[in-house]
Amino acid sequence: MKKQTQRDKNPYPNSDSNKRYQTFDYYMKRRFGGKCAKISLDAGFSCPNIDEKTGTGGCIYCSGGSSGAVCAGSLRSQYDRGVEAIRKKWDTCRFVPYLQAHTNTYAPVEKLREVYEEVLTFPDAVMLAVATRADCLSDEVVSLLAEISERIPLLIELGLQSIHDETARLINRGHTYSEFLEGYERLRRGAPNVLITVHLINGLPGETDEMMLESASKVAALRPDMVKLHLLHILKDTPLEKMYLRGDYETMERDRYIDIVARQIEMFSADTVIARITGDAPFESLVAPEWCRKKTAVANDIDKLLFERNSYQGKRCCC
Repeated sequence: MKKQTQRDKNPYPNSDSNKRYQTFDYYMKRRFGGKCAKISLDAGFSCPNIDEKTGTGGCIYCSGGSSGAVCAGSLRSQYDRGVEAIRKKWDTCRFVPYLQAHTNTYAPVEKLREVYEEVLTFPDAVMLAVATRADCLSDEVVSLLAEISERIPLLIELGLQSIHDETARLINRGHTYSEFLEGYERLRRGAPNVLITVHLINGLPGETDEMMLESASKVAALRPDMVKLHLLHILKDTPLEKMYLRGDYETMERDRYIDIVARQIEMFSADTVIARITGDAPFESLVAPEWCRKKTAVANDIDKLLFERNSYQGKRCCC
């Protein structure tokens, strides 16, 4: 008799592997019929906590741009270079242009429309992804997003990072949890076809395990379409690096991170896509922690822990 594998014993329904949570890859393959790849883009937008609307300097961990965008050149040239690089790794003809750098709804609506319309012309694009903040979703912006979502599947990625206002102040986020909720609900009501991803960061300064789990629990109760769980990276030339070098911040230990993410995954509805369970940092810019460079090994150990605990996404969902 053939020995059962972790995949054979997987009780979680929205998976075709040993993953006990719904991955972005699984969701996209089922929706679009094959492998899809995101192409990170920098459209040159700013953020309200950079240009003095709510603050200066940006979040304390921000190095001034996107970790994934090929920033030089026009949007089309960035996209073409990204597609070329992806095709060297994967055999795919399905791409997701991802306006990732800074806040991509933070401009006059006319400028936003110009950028979105350009991206909609890119070949082989099956979805558009837009990274932004919930405090940059005016009624006019939401109306534009609703219009775009009628023409192409639209994914709006909302950076929250933590539900705790004391943490938001410490990291110079520039908005409160209440303001996030207002923007989230405005987007849900005004653009019902839009898919919403919420970002959380584990290991923020001063946060306990209980605080990180509470953030996940509160976000799970919102029933977002997707969630991204990140590790806080220390990058060169950031205020966070200065805190670290002064001894005012210690990075999260690997085993603690793996445990927290496994427990957070349990909280989310089985229908929510767990789009990320760790993050990317530019190799040359990363100061710490060194262990996060081996992100595949981290993801594998999260899988192993869920298996050992006989756990899976949604097991402790109260939403």
